[in-house]
Amino acid sequence: MPYDRKSLALLLAASLLAPLGCNWQRHNAFEADIPNGTYEKVASEIEYPAESDSTRDNADESVNSPQPWTISTQGAPEYWDISLEQVIQMALANSHVLRDLGGAVVRAPDTVETTWNPAIVETNPQFGMEAALSEFDARFLASSYWQKNDRALNNEFFGGGTRLLQQDAGVYQFALTKLAATGSRFTIRHNVDYDANNAPGNFFPSAWNTNIETEFRHPLLQGSGLEFNRIAGPSGVPGKYNGVLIARLRTDVALSNFEIAVRDFVSNVENAYWDLYYGYRVLDARVRSRDAALETWRKIYALNQANRRGGEAEKEAQAREQFFRFQQDVQNALGGEPYESTRNWNGLPSGAFRTTGGVLMNERRLRLLMGLPPTDARLMRPADEPVLAKIDFDWEQSTEDAIHRRVELRRQEWHIRRLELELIAARNFLLPRLDTVGRYRWRGFGHDLIDPNGGELPRFDNAYEDLTTGDFQEWQLGLELTMPIGFRQAHTAERNAELLLATGRAILRDQQREVVHELADAVAELDRTYAVLHTSHNRLVAGRDQLGAVQAAYEADKAPLDLLLEAQRRVAEADVDYSLSKTRYAVAMKNVHFVKGTLLDYDGVYLSEGAWPGGAYCDAAERESRRGRPKPLNYASSRTPMVSRGVYPQLETRPEAVETDARAVRVEPLPLEQPAAPLRLPESSLPRSALALPRE
Repeated sequence: MPYDRKSLALLLAASLLAPLGCNWQRHNAFEADIPNGTYEKVASEIEYPAESDSTRDNADESVNSPQPWTISTQGAPEYWDISLEQVIQMALANSHVLRDLGGAVVRAPDTVETTWNPAIVETNPQFGMEAALSEFDARFLASSYWQKNDRALNNEFFGGGTRLLQQDAGVYQFALTKLAATGSRFTIRHNVDYDANNAPGNFFPSAWNTNIETEFRHPLLQGSGLEFNRIAGPSGVPGKYNGVLIARLRTDVALSNFEIAVRDFVSNVENAYWDLYYGYRVLDARVRSRDAALETWRKIYALNQANRRGGEAEKEAQAREQFFRFQQDVQNALGGEPYESTRNWNGLPSGAFRTTGGVLMNERRLRLLMGLPPTDARLMRPADEPVLAKIDFDWEQSTEDAIHRRVELRRQEWHIRRLELELIAARNFLLPRLDTVGRYRWRGFGHDLIDPNGGELPRFDNAYEDLTTGDFQEWQLGLELTMPIGFRQAHTAERNAELLLATGRAILRDQQREVVHELADAVAELDRTYAVLHTSHNRLVAGRDQLGAVQAAYEADKAPLDLLLEAQRRVAEADVDYSLSKTRYAVAMKNVHFVKGTLLDYDGVYLSEGAWPGGAYCDAAERESRRGRPKPLNYASSRTPMVSRGVYPQLETRPEAVETDARAVRVEPLPLEQPAAPLRLPESSLPRSALALPRE
């Protein structure tokens, strides 16, 4: 539409003043009666995130758990005798999140391992297996463009005989391309273009051109072969490799990390189980000591009330102090103090045993690892007893197991294999890019694209009919060479890959050395705990013999009260120490299996994938039926590198751990006693002064 000068001036003014429209509206905007700072206050408030229905319905059952057991809880609990095997089984069944006792799931949830982590790595849309395979998927391309050209040309030659060109044009393109694992790219393409213009030299006022062409491009040097394309991928560049084999190795590393997390989780569960066992044993010993002190105090208290010899005030106070000391120990042994429990990497890789009592606290910690509520109507009590027999591990066989079955070493070997493949890919980039290219094309030309009338038609009536005659065929064959002068980036990538590989191998050697040292420490600790176990047992027997003798002498008025109370304290300490020695021996035995990589085998834990989708079984059956068919010849320029050495045997514990009779032990171990329930004495059985605690 033609514009006069006045219209053009108004249009220009409107375009210049348009950005100021917001400012004009701002002066005339509605002003609400809101105090200053209201918006800033509301905008800076902390808010809750929006919750979906699934989030609200997915709350843990522990949210509605009853009040936990404490030392003030009235009534006797119902005991739940449970074995270590049952504890591990329940813990694994209830643990999609592999928990620990350090609170990492709350402090750093992104670092917590879950049962979905290997699948998350494999399904990563950028670096997973399917992402790497998708680079070789066939791709379909379609495009359609129409345009109107109306222009003045300075030269009639470019306008086909006119300087005022008017043209209607359209272009259609359909293509299907496929990239092969050898690096070759195959393409079939169909092009259609329409041209209608006013050039006087045209044969038709409007005409259609169509062609079908096939194209192949194959790299001869850089980027060629199965080896390179399965390592670096078709879009790989120096330093960035994301082929199928690299993605597979990422998945293998993720599986190793998951196995490490499961092993650590099982170790923590077993540590918590023996912590609870030790808590019950300590409570049982404290109750016995307290009852003995109470009986002594009762006798002296009765003498004191009768003003008889032996019931002096200082002796009564001394016996009373002894009772309250043991009563305090009983309360701590029942409730527990919030100290660090036995867990992995607290001095030893598999956890050094912490001498923390507390039945109720250790029971809650075990429930946390098992995925149970903090409390219910029952109180868990270990049903298994530690092994008291001598266990000897063959050093050479244990060292071999540690080197071949320790999952950290296997993970580092996967990492080294990845670095070796990346070095192969990096050296491929030192070659120039030399591609052979070939095209073959059939053309068609006509006034119309398709003539639906059929019959005898003149030449060039429609483009598709002309295309099928095959009168116009073209081909092209050539070479393309591309190379940077000096290959600076490729040489840097190769050197970097060599350094990374050397670093990975050096780390593996140091890891092997570290694992052997850890195994030596674990074996020495097992031997030490066994020797201390029998020494502590002898100490307990001697202490009980001394207490019996002193008790008889005191009753015969031949020994002072101080000697009796001291003998009671020694028996109490020896009783607790014997329970500690038994628990340490059980934990030390578990630690040997931990450091030599057979803990999961030792506890009967086997890792496997979950169920496949239904369609996967059909695909597997179809592939199995094809195994007997002859395989086509492989004309690849290089072989596919080997990644795996075969299946890792998970359940293959050798009989290197042999139970033998105790050697150089003079006293046989005492018969094991069942953990006793917390003892609650009725108020009527205590002196009145025992019920009133001193005020501060």
